[in-house]
Amino acid sequence: MLKIREAVVEDAAILWRAEAETAETSGQLVSMPEELELRTFEGKIAGAVAGVLASKIVQTALRHAADRVRTEVLRGLLPPASFRERLADIPPGERDGWLDLLWELNDIPVDDPELPQGCVPYLPCPVATVLEAVERAGVTCNDVFVDVGSGTGRTAFLANLLSGASCVGLEIQPALVEASRKCAARLNLGRMQFVEGDAADRLRFIDVGTVFFLYCPFDHQRVNRVLNDLQAIARTRQIQICCVQMPALERPWLLRVPSASVDLDIYRSTFEPGGRL
Repeated sequence: MLKIREAVVEDAAILWRAEAETAETSGQLVSMPEELELRTFEGKIAGAVAGVLASKIVQTALRHAADRVRTEVLRGLLPPASFRERLADIPPGERDGWLDLLWELNDIPVDDPELPQGCVPYLPCPVATVLEAVERAGVTCNDVFVDVGSGTGRTAFLANLLSGASCVGLEIQPALVEASRKCAARLNLGRMQFVEGDAADRLRFIDVGTVFFLYCPFDHQRVNRVLNDLQAIARTRQIQICCVQMPALERPWLLRVPSASVDLDIYRSTFEPGGRL
């Protein structure tokens, strides 16, 4: 603190000399700042320094926590309940950044300039929304969670660690698929697969899914094609569809689960055994 105080006093003296030189030309007198004024100035500087130090301390703590959890994940020593506890220890406002540290996804590939019409660029889903979807849909280790438009795999990784569910990511951009696969291998995450392809053409082949996650993935025309494929799957088993920031799905075979959520809607299929409504 002594060095900080000396630096503050020196800076104050420099400011005073500059002010005095300016005032001298107009015949004004400028008095040297009193100790009280220096203390006030010092307090402001010390507060700013403390804020920077606090931020660095928080970031260091988050990084260390991510490193510890990553070690547990790599060793296969982190069941869903334990991961939930680790995540609950992280302040809600820091969770997105903390999970980025955990995944070590440092270099996100740029979007493919040749994206087909109707597809949207990569846009990561907020952690809070994924948590809500997994919780409200009641995802368990017996489910197959399909992330439609999976990007770098963040949602699939999180769903897997939260619930133990098998996860399939379907993504049209090859570079993002490759990044997802590398991250899953680096974290030693099992029950995880990433498929390259257009959801409007490939989703019908992922007929093992029980929970399908859609985060504003494409335009209305493609959504209709996807829903037609999901309808065929729903005739074989009950499925749930988690839709984030999407218009309401109006299909006779879908029942919206009541909720006050603004961004997330969850639908359940209503086919009876044998595929009858």
